[in-house]
Amino acid sequence: MLFHAFPLDSRMWDGVRAELSAHVHLITPDQRGFGRAPLGSAEPSLEVVAADMVALLDTLGIERAVVGGCSMGGYVAMAMLRAAPERVAGLLLVDTKAPADTPEARTNRLAVADRAEREGIAPWLADTMLPNLLADQSAAGLVRGWMEEQPGESVAWAQRAMAARPDSVETLRALDLNALVVHGEADGLMPAALGEQLAELTAGELVVLPGVGHLPPIESPKAFTAAVLPWLTAR
Repeated sequence: MLFHAFPLDSRMWDGVRAELSAHVHLITPDQRGFGRAPLGSAEPSLEVVAADMVALLDTLGIERAVVGGCSMGGYVAMAMLRAAPERVAGLLLVDTKAPADTPEARTNRLAVADRAEREGIAPWLADTMLPNLLADQSAAGLVRGWMEEQPGESVAWAQRAMAARPDSVETLRALDLNALVVHGEADGLMPAALGEQLAELTAGELVVLPGVGHLPPIESPKAFTAAVLPWLTAR
């Protein structure tokens, strides 16, 4: 069960979908407000998104799943660990981090949320984010298109939810699960040192992808699947 990054939807996994699906039952849901998922009226919280994902497992009749996510999707996976650890059979963290936002980062998220509600998100959000999201800008047009299809109110909701998220360091330190951390060496948003911290906290394996930015499944799908499949199939 893989959760997408902000501000994208489940299409971010398209480049790795076929190869992963040949080996595992792959589930890539749209998170609340993104893609085809309705936003609803809940207050912004990643715990709400985690509850959505647990409910999806219930609907599918799945007791336990390997759970993973990229960036915001990693925050959702950590929220699932807090809410329903008994439903998580393994953990894959991709270009994400354990600490809560600093006050400066929180303030910036809330400012982005306010602007998204006032103005919508095109073109300024992609203009701001793409240079740091992708080390290789050849996929920038594709990613911009996905970003600009997302509703401004969903972007605002997600930013407020991420701003309010708790620190997950102790959650991961207490983890008793097989974990894999994949991190782009050229991530302009989250330095590779944050991936090293995740691997240390989870006692998990770390794979650093050279020359890859914040969105490995999009930038380098072959390198991503080469990192993930041995871990998945060995389970």
